[in-house]
Amino acid sequence: MATYVILNTGAKMPILGLGTWKSPKNKVKEAVKKAIDVGYRHIDCAYVYENENEVGEAIDEKIKEGVVKREDLFIVSKLWCTFLEKPLVRKACQLSLSALKLDYLDLYLIHWPAGLKAGDKDLPLDERGLAIPSDADYVDTWEAMEELVDAGMVKAIGISNFNHEQIERILNKPGLKYKPANNQIECHPYLTQEKLIEYCHSKDISVTAYSPLGSVDRPWAKPDEPSVLENPKVKAIAEKHKKTPAQVLLRFPMQRHLAVIPKSITPARIEENFKVFDFELTKEETDTILSLNMNWRACPNQWSVEHKHYPFNIEF
Repeated sequence: MATYVILNTGAKMPILGLGTWKSPKNKVKEAVKKAIDVGYRHIDCAYVYENENEVGEAIDEKIKEGVVKREDLFIVSKLWCTFLEKPLVRKACQLSLSALKLDYLDLYLIHWPAGLKAGDKDLPLDERGLAIPSDADYVDTWEAMEELVDAGMVKAIGISNFNHEQIERILNKPGLKYKPANNQIECHPYLTQEKLIEYCHSKDISVTAYSPLGSVDRPWAKPDEPSVLENPKVKAIAEKHKKTPAQVLLRFPMQRHLAVIPKSITPARIEENFKVFDFELTKEETDTILSLNMNWRACPNQWSVEHKHYPFNIEF
């Protein structure tokens, strides 16, 4: 089993990373330090998570302790929606670099295709509770992303939450300099994303699965929504392998050649989530898990449903 996903730049992205969305500021530093001690080398961050300073402190401490070198780590961050206008992109990247105390990012993603009104609010809403769009077109944003590569601020660039038509627009852009190296998307047994993954892989774009455990702690969760971790078929497979349901749900995307970024701030879970390299799901088991798909999204981005670049109005 490969422990890396190879990007179209030739870079090796560790297949298992630590997610940091919803990790509170006062807990995320210890979580990142624990993860690095356990063996994680891929840390997934974003400006909008509001915890990059603390993540940066943890990375800095581990480098100073000699536990890791910067080049051993694969650090990802994301350009937030209020910075999609071309002149704002470099400033936004610099904000993340400064917070993370880094000279460069290994991968920088456009967080969502839908640009939002620039200003002091990360999620500017109108009186109906819908996000206020900007005029930014992500195809223009892409040119500014390419400039970050040329400036040495980032090693690779990619996208997140883009559908295949949106990716196609970037790939067909006249004068395209760098192809997207990665598309980070929600992916778990209730949203298996087979068509989008097949499309990305056919274009030599790697895929990272976020919310692989179904994002149980998402702030907008409702009690009647389905839980992947509680699924009886997932539990039965886990019992058979003497593993936890979470470990099965992490092994599943890895065997589909996806990188996966479970979030945890609990030391025991951070360790448990890393113990996924010593077993293999059979074809029958992966087929069983794939059959659970119901195209259910934990992260539908309900604020942007009317945005012209909302990504989830088409099948994939």
